[in-house]
Amino acid sequence: MSRSLETIVFTLIKNADIYAPERLGPGHLLVGGGKVLYLSGALPEIGSDLLQKTVDLEGATVIPGLIDCHVHVPGGGGEDGFSTQAPPVPFSGFTRHGVTSVVGLLGTDDETRTTGGLVARTRALREEGLSAWCWTGGYHVPPTTLTGTVRGDIVNIDCIIGLGELAVSDHRSSQPSFDELARLASEAHVAGLLSRKAGVVHLHLGDGERGLSLVRRVLGETELPGRVFHPTHVNRRKELFEEACELSRENVVIDLTAFPVEEGENAWSAADAWERFHDRQCPAANLTVSSDGGGCLPVFDDNGNMVKMDFATSAGLAETLQELLRRGHELEVVLPAMTSNVANYLRLPGKGKIEPGSDADLVCLDGAGRVRHVMAGGSWMVQDGSPVVKGTFER
Repeated sequence: MSRSLETIVFTLIKNADIYAPERLGPGHLLVGGGKVLYLSGALPEIGSDLLQKTVDLEGATVIPGLIDCHVHVPGGGGEDGFSTQAPPVPFSGFTRHGVTSVVGLLGTDDETRTTGGLVARTRALREEGLSAWCWTGGYHVPPTTLTGTVRGDIVNIDCIIGLGELAVSDHRSSQPSFDELARLASEAHVAGLLSRKAGVVHLHLGDGERGLSLVRRVLGETELPGRVFHPTHVNRRKELFEEACELSRENVVIDLTAFPVEEGENAWSAADAWERFHDRQCPAANLTVSSDGGGCLPVFDDNGNMVKMDFATSAGLAETLQELLRRGHELEVVLPAMTSNVANYLRLPGKGKIEPGSDADLVCLDGAGRVRHVMAGGSWMVQDGSPVVKGTFER
């Protein structure tokens, strides 16, 4: 049952420099019932008995909450034995970095980690106050599912929006065939049509020389539209990135990963790749950025043995945003790849924008673009850079 106006308390956010993500300039926001109710340059008239709190930002920047569409919410890793399995990502591991919406997934380990466990962790984050969805399956074919089919999972399970991260061009993949990839992509596509969900294949790209050749073949030999495929990690090899840029002109939305890149490595950082994508005048709406948060960042030798391992967090999104601002790019041009592009492509209602009726997911930045305050669903989660709400087991 919806709450009446008499039971809703309102928060007035005054004197914000609003990016929605396009720059709206100075204005005021009224939040209530988890929604943005009012946005204007003029202060609203509201009774003091209903106004819970007034926050004067004194000209600070407010942006939509960031959306991280590639997160190992149950924990990733495990490629060098059970002791290398990463733990689940805690609630504040997202919010402290300005992330208010996530899409969780399984990776290499879709054997001891299951779709059921992923769905459970996704719903746990929802209970704690985050907006969360997930992909069904993992690296391998046939995909791990709850209902027995990819189509059944997407259509019948509320939080599942597509298939991912299905691996290609990687020694850890199932080496899927053309027929297998085409069949799974068709299942995801039709499921999306039936359920008004994204219905896409979030596709893990490894270091293999075959790159996106299998995707290009499916698009060339079937009737499936380009939007069905969402290849990620495309900046991990410079040659792969060039191939992905060309596919973006065929209505394929490509996803950059905000991982660290060492000097001399044959890869582009997310900031470098973002710049090159725009320099080539590729379709701006066909670019997203994610963190691989909760996952391990393994390095393998030529025999497939792990030689070292790092760990990714959602901090990568905020750090990429800050880096691009330091390089002189306008905030309203940088933001869509982490906000509105993701929400529009993945059909996440109320997300990725600031407007009346949108969800009250707001991030306040300081002068250097660092995360200062975070509101998710109308509640303050981070204030002055420190979490004020934590997950159940973080206390």
